[in-house]
Amino acid sequence: MSVPYEQSGRHQQKARTRRALVEAARELLADGADPTVEDAAAAAGISRTTAYRYFPNQYALLTAAHPQIEQTSLLPADPPADPAARLDLVMAAFIQLTLDWEPQLRTSLRLSLQPGATQPALRGGRAIGWIEDALTPLRDTHPGLDVHQLAVAIRSATGVESLIWLTDIAGLTHRQAADTMRGTARALLAAALQQHDHLPEDQA
Repeated sequence: MSVPYEQSGRHQQKARTRRALVEAARELLADGADPTVEDAAAAAGISRTTAYRYFPNQYALLTAAHPQIEQTSLLPADPPADPAARLDLVMAAFIQLTLDWEPQLRTSLRLSLQPGATQPALRGGRAIGWIEDALTPLRDTHPGLDVHQLAVAIRSATGVESLIWLTDIAGLTHRQAADTMRGTARALLAAALQQHDHLPEDQA
């Protein structure tokens, strides 16, 4: 069985070369380009032959260029207890991440919609976990409320998909789009709490 190129000798040097190609691709994406392996190689000062040993095609390169966001929570170290305040903090941080990484996330979305495409790294539901984390106090104060489903509903109205619609279709500025997404999250939480408060006692 052959050993993948990156797993054979000179691991540190190969890791540096891979990082250089990925960073070059990210910078090109941020500039509005749709970089090929050759483009990233040229920008990083690496030969095309070498670049193709790391990334056999554009899809592999662009998938690797997705931002790796490993946080399990977007809340500050000493978060408030109020779910609405917690949600607002998380939404502000999540929306800022979306704005900061917009070109890469647009590419991620495009790749995920290609026929037969596997799920790129960022499309794994991390944001739902971040939103659930914000809403955790509701599990004690509103035990009948489906916190996960509420987090899914809020996530459906934010992120790069919503940003694209709000800016490209609705014509909002990025700041207006950000305010709209935060306002929608607040409204969905308020509606869920109001509905819960009107449930019969045996369902609340």
